[in-house]
Amino acid sequence: MNTGTVIVMGIIAGGTIFIGLPVGRLAARGTGIRAMLNAITIGVLLFLLWDVLGHAVEPVEAALTAASVGHAASWWPFIGLAALLFVGVAVGLLGLVAYDRWISRQGRTPRRPAATGGGVLRLNEPASRLAFLIAVGIGLHNFAEGLAIGQSAASGELQLAVVLVIGFALHNATEGFGITAPLAGSAHPAPWAQLGLLGLIGGGPTLVGTLLGSVVVSDALALTFLALAAGSIVYVLVQLIGVALKLNRGLTLYVGILIGLFAGLATDFIVTAAGV
Repeated sequence: MNTGTVIVMGIIAGGTIFIGLPVGRLAARGTGIRAMLNAITIGVLLFLLWDVLGHAVEPVEAALTAASVGHAASWWPFIGLAALLFVGVAVGLLGLVAYDRWISRQGRTPRRPAATGGGVLRLNEPASRLAFLIAVGIGLHNFAEGLAIGQSAASGELQLAVVLVIGFALHNATEGFGITAPLAGSAHPAPWAQLGLLGLIGGGPTLVGTLLGSVVVSDALALTFLALAAGSIVYVLVQLIGVALKLNRGLTLYVGILIGLFAGLATDFIVTAAGV
């Protein structure tokens, strides 16, 4: 498959993330709507966490199965992949913890105004910072998805590659909503430049992964980014649950989680229908 076709596939798969971004400009005038948007985001990310961990564990379990029926030296691939999984999750989780705490400290330091403005992303604002962290986690996940598309294209499995593009494009449409939902209901609507940059952070890695996957086939590389994504998503989920508890809308929380979870599962069925 030529490079131009691969690029188009990556753009389609990652570009749909922009569909959900305008949610960040909604002027929600009550805690009920904000609580629902926050809860739906939790549901979407719960699905992504399950999806990411499921795909990350697959090569580790395959290596374990091979090692259990082989000789002693065959255990090293399993040990290496398992180490990548655990270290990746830890780095993804603790890395965001450290980064968020550093940004928070910068925001409380009046002597460094340039560092506290946050630029286009407005990282000095809690909601904007949370949206950025969600975009980072989703971007890591989408890089791994792009690798799968690129590797399918490189192996000549056009039908599989097309199905992956369609499935991941639907995933990204829901993920875009999840990125900017924390921004909804703000007194000042999120600027389009901020939404666009968040979309590039979350969806751009799909194209990068697609291009890289078309020339490099590596289970270890895909596992690394899936593990990093899983750790970052865990951190963001904890933050979103904290926001949900502050909003104190019990039934809304659980209904929203179900909506987000079911939306993620529904888009996943397209990929599953192809036997992927």
